[in-house]
Amino acid sequence: MKGTTELALMANTLRQDIIRMLLPAASGHTAGPLGMADVFSVLFFNEMKFDSKKPDWKERDRFVLSNGHICPVLYSAMARAGYFPVEELMTLRKLGSRLQGHPSMAKLPGIENSSGPLGEGLAIACGMALAARMNGEKHRVYCATSDGEHQEGSTWEAVMLASKYKLDNLVAVCDRNYIQIDGNTEEIMPLADMAEKYRAFGWHAITVDGHDIGALLHAFSEAKKTKSKPTMIIAITVPGKGVSFMEKDYKWHGKPPNAEEAARALAELEAERAKLEASKAEQAHTSKEAKA
Repeated sequence: MKGTTELALMANTLRQDIIRMLLPAASGHTAGPLGMADVFSVLFFNEMKFDSKKPDWKERDRFVLSNGHICPVLYSAMARAGYFPVEELMTLRKLGSRLQGHPSMAKLPGIENSSGPLGEGLAIACGMALAARMNGEKHRVYCATSDGEHQEGSTWEAVMLASKYKLDNLVAVCDRNYIQIDGNTEEIMPLADMAEKYRAFGWHAITVDGHDIGALLHAFSEAKKTKSKPTMIIAITVPGKGVSFMEKDYKWHGKPPNAEEAARALAELEAERAKLEASKAEQAHTSKEAKA
């Protein structure tokens, strides 16, 4: 369990890892992973129950990544949580690497599903949650999805199934960043008010700022208290978050940085980290004085 500042610092670490991974890979996705770093920080370092040294521990919570192209943030979170050495992150997308361009459960222990084609992850997560219910198991299933893949019909079939079986052990998070590979989601195939759609399908829906650590913690807590309904947390995120020249630019959806761009990005992220460290030190000082 970490405090909000510590989780924000971890999110910053994940973002720096993402930039460093993508540079030598010279391919991959930048905007989505940066935008979801806060969500992954909360999931892996506060919310989910797992043992990185025993990836097959039966009582672990399951995590399904539906939008597999944002895997750099997943790999970074897993490495920082102890699943594998941080140094291995630099093998992203290299021939023979366990860190494929889309996650492969055959390659890396701790990966629960192989993903690539969009629109399949929520159905996989529903199956896991239903199986857990039928087996009397108490673990929870978490699923990360993108807004763009909600243009896929298979997603809505899964939404209906989860509601029918009242899968309250299922929590999904939608990366509502309004971009897909060729533009704005609302121009390509409008999704409109996703929370209202989910409520109409019988889900508990929460809309939250995907970069507000405190709000994310509260949303996951609310999901745990919700009974007889699955929960969808719609996280409003900024694609490319933390790097000014990448933010809200759909062209960074599937584009890695070059050396100059990576240096600029890391400089901005280091500056943000310095602010967070200063805030953490100030909080510690204030707490110490209060106890004196």
